[in-house]
Amino acid sequence: MQQDKHPDYHQVVFRDRSAGYAFLTRSTATSEQTIEWDDGETYPVVDVEISSESHPFYTGKARTVDTEGRVARFERRYGSAAGQDAEG
Repeated sequence: MQQDKHPDYHQVVFRDRSAGYAFLTRSTATSEQTIEWDDGETYPVVDVEISSESHPFYTGKARTVDTEGRVARFERRYGSAAGQDAEG
């Protein structure tokens, strides 16, 4: 590698606050916040909104969408398309 052309690549802790999960990896991300890790060392910590511990795809806890309820609510609010064809 040529010197002074690449960003600083160092160890960083990424923390998912919603799942209470953190992992140590190498990254170019920086942060003013620090955390003491299990090995006794202090590392910069970057808070993330979603990780593999909290994302529905990885956890298998995906929300199911109630499409019938949505269709019924739409038809109550705006009327059904079949009813408008019969009147017109």
